[in-house]
Amino acid sequence: MIRFINQIRSYSFKNELMITKDSIESAYCFFHQKYQVYAYSNSERQKDDIEYAISSYVDEMSPELYKRLANGREEFLLTHNRFAEDMKEAIKTLSELSL
Repeated sequence: MIRFINQIRSYSFKNELMITKDSIESAYCFFHQKYQVYAYSNSERQKDDIEYAISSYVDEMSPELYKRLANGREEFLLTHNRFAEDMKEAIKTLSELSL
């Protein structure tokens, strides 16, 4: 029984280590900077370019961090209709994770 509990603790600890402080800070900086431009832009082309940049970043980011941000939602940060709301939520979550 004790061995089983230690295995669970070890598994949980390993999963937490996969999301590094650097990956959180990097994502926060990138998302925050892109969202500031996106929120005040009047150019649909510029907004589309930012959505593309974020989707490319998501493809390359830590899968564990993305899962944490998405909180079980498919297509998080990847759909045009919810992009602004998803970005605000991602930035808020990243800010909380970096504390």
